[in-house]
Amino acid sequence: MIKYGIDRTTVRWIHNWLSDRTQRVVINGFTSDWKTVSSGVPQGSVLGPLLFNIFINDLDEGVEGTLIKFADDTKLGGVANTREEKERIQNDLDKLEQWAETNRMTFNREKCKVLHLGKKNDNIQYRMGGILLSSSTCEKDLGVLVDHRLNMCDAAAKKANTILGCIKRSIESRSREVIVPLYSSLVRPHLEYCVQFWAPQFKKDIDKLEQVQRRATKMVSGLQTMSYKEWLKDLGMFSLQKRRVRGDMIAVFKYLKGCHSAEGLALFSVAQEGRTRNNGMKIQGSRYRLDIRKNFLTVRAISHWNRLPQEVVGSPSLEIFKERLDRYLSGML
Repeated sequence: MIKYGIDRTTVRWIHNWLSDRTQRVVINGFTSDWKTVSSGVPQGSVLGPLLFNIFINDLDEGVEGTLIKFADDTKLGGVANTREEKERIQNDLDKLEQWAETNRMTFNREKCKVLHLGKKNDNIQYRMGGILLSSSTCEKDLGVLVDHRLNMCDAAAKKANTILGCIKRSIESRSREVIVPLYSSLVRPHLEYCVQFWAPQFKKDIDKLEQVQRRATKMVSGLQTMSYKEWLKDLGMFSLQKRRVRGDMIAVFKYLKGCHSAEGLALFSVAQEGRTRNNGMKIQGSRYRLDIRKNFLTVRAISHWNRLPQEVVGSPSLEIFKERLDRYLSGML
């Protein structure tokens, strides 16, 4: 901790706080003997996550691949087209195992999975600590299910349909005052969680997600004779596709004018004032080689953002931007 600039007084305080701790197990009133705790941090403490992050901060030293850390979740990635690149990934795994051994920790190899991406992937097997790591076609990453095609639509639609089915079986009322709030709070979040990251690009996936909302609105009594667009208008709702556009615009606003403006400078290129028209903050498009790139937020959001009127883009705050954006989107087909 001293290495990271924490003063010695604070370090001594933390040392005293962690020293001479004991613990025991209590089950149904029966207790085990007290045991000395020689490692770890108190669970549920405010300092616990910070101390853990400091402890593992040097985990990526010497690693050549891409290492992403979030609390106790660690992801190692890399391109494996050549024999040298495949060996490099294995060497990185060996370095991680050596780090764990040096720091008296162990990786849970049962939870360590290999996710192969790409159509021509050789599906090479990798080892950790001499044990082969199992391959997986789908893994959950911070709440988002990622499959080998980087498509989360199937999992999201399945989860949302399951919850919608539970609502349909357990709730007798079909009034809009009951169904719409239940759908909005319990079902729709599963269709939109981190959707700016995995937004569907193919029509079959777009329709699969929209079908869930179609089923939900169809449950509302009195709307059966209307079309889906009429249902949404009557209920004051947007289609999921329009909501994704709304989410994209909110994200871009945060990157250009909000709390993430520093990161936005690296993601978007705003045209010079003398060359802008309409909203006064047009984004310049960039060239891309792969067709899949056009579905990235930094590409797909440009045309929508550039069409926004100046009144919306010039909003002084995020909340006002959302209000003006909703009014603008309500007027779109």
